[in-house]
Amino acid sequence: MKVLIIGGVAGGATAAARLRRLDESAEIIMFERGDYISFANCGLPYYIGGEITDKGALTVQTPESFKSRLNIDVRVRETVTAINRKEKTLTVQKADGSIYTESYDKLLVTPGAAPVKLPLEGIDAPNVFTLRNIPDTYKIDEFISRNKPKTAAIIGGGFIGLEMAENLKRRGLEVTVIEAAPQIAAVLDEDTVCDLQNYLVTQGITVKTNVKLNSIGETGCDMVLVSVGVKPESELAVSCGLETGIKGAIIVDEYLRTSDPDIYAAGDAVQIKNFVTGGDGYVPLAGPANKQARIAADNIAGGNSTYKGTQGTSVLKVFGMAAAATGLNERAAKAGGIPYDKVFLYSANHATYYPGAEFMNLKVIFDTTNGRILGAQAVGSGGVDKRIDVLATAIRGGMRASDLCDLELAYAPPFSSAKDPVNMAGYVIENLMTGKVKQIHWHQVDELTGTPGLQRIDVRPAEAYAGGTIPGAVSIPLTELRNRLGELDKNRPVYVSCQTGLNSYIACRILTGHGFNAVNLAGGYRLYDSVRRAKNN
Repeated sequence: MKVLIIGGVAGGATAAARLRRLDESAEIIMFERGDYISFANCGLPYYIGGEITDKGALTVQTPESFKSRLNIDVRVRETVTAINRKEKTLTVQKADGSIYTESYDKLLVTPGAAPVKLPLEGIDAPNVFTLRNIPDTYKIDEFISRNKPKTAAIIGGGFIGLEMAENLKRRGLEVTVIEAAPQIAAVLDEDTVCDLQNYLVTQGITVKTNVKLNSIGETGCDMVLVSVGVKPESELAVSCGLETGIKGAIIVDEYLRTSDPDIYAAGDAVQIKNFVTGGDGYVPLAGPANKQARIAADNIAGGNSTYKGTQGTSVLKVFGMAAAATGLNERAAKAGGIPYDKVFLYSANHATYYPGAEFMNLKVIFDTTNGRILGAQAVGSGGVDKRIDVLATAIRGGMRASDLCDLELAYAPPFSSAKDPVNMAGYVIENLMTGKVKQIHWHQVDELTGTPGLQRIDVRPAEAYAGGTIPGAVSIPLTELRNRLGELDKNRPVYVSCQTGLNSYIACRILTGHGFNAVNLAGGYRLYDSVRRAKNN
């Protein structure tokens, strides 16, 4: 069997290696139009920032190592220009311009995705960059070293743009992030991204949202990085008649087969199924790309492996903070027509009495009909990746809130609490679903303000209340609540807030026990204030 692979980075290299392990006799040829194969795309910003100093560390494999270890013919600086499905051949152009054809029995297409190019005046100026590969990285690094720019604009506030904001700042530049949408980091919701945005400001990063540019010159900066997302490189697939879908991504089945049974595709060029909703989507991530490539190789070799969908688990480190997400955010849940609600916890990454505890903002989205976990997001200094990974596993396993309560997670004071934040999320959801508490959210606070006869109480200590509170809230500290019930009207709801939503839950239970209709503010004043500050930055 002769297998040709178009694309030699994550997906192509993974598939080639897997295929060789499955079939020692197969002839495998991999084409890469660039100079490098199997390089660490996700590590490129850290080379620019100086955290990675060895150029060789960015390259996982070389054509020579693939040949010597795996007997795979890797052809770099060779561009596949056409696929002839009828003849089962590729047309290939070498670096010197010469052209030849190569036949195949099976073909795997893994060209990846290319940065979106904005139609802005000045977009082709020599101080404007995108970041996709190692040559892009070297160009940016050399420009900074040679020209000593003082200011940089990053157009686009996605994960790559934010990673580059940190690393350009480390190089001594004053950095401005410019985002056309109302918020940065679109995989997060507004109420979790606010902590990240507020933190970036404390690190000296200027963040501008809801800004649409007409020209590069409007940034006023010495250099510009355009990072507004990617689009699938599906031109070859389109030109040979393969079916495409969202954003032009190649349509594949669960076996990673295209509309041609002898052609497979994987990675950032393919359309995926959303694991949670079952709907079609486009989610270019390294983890899913590698899994797809492995499954495609299995099936090319005669196996029966299936790809079960992408849930979009991702994580970002920026300075000393991490942000992560998995499954659906609120926008996706609404688009999917799923009845949902959300809970917020402000939890320590380990026991608070053990030195060095750091708090995280954890949000979990669930189906209100059955408690199934739909998605989760977390922002904080420590423990974020661990909790999101547990919740990603819970989503993959179809777990419900009660299952989160039952999870037995590793505990010792330096690592967690006896009731891990993931367990606590399950408890909070169960309390809601069993009617032990009612809640409202930060975005409903202002909607209620001004309602005649509105009862709001803040159960934090008086000194915390004095530092800021929900509009119209009266101070009744939790320790005084039982003795001051006479100040409240049982005929009207009582909206209760505290700092994070925990003590106000306890207050709601007290009030409920005394015949009041109590409603808790999810996430407390801390979340309400964080969102408000982010909007005003």
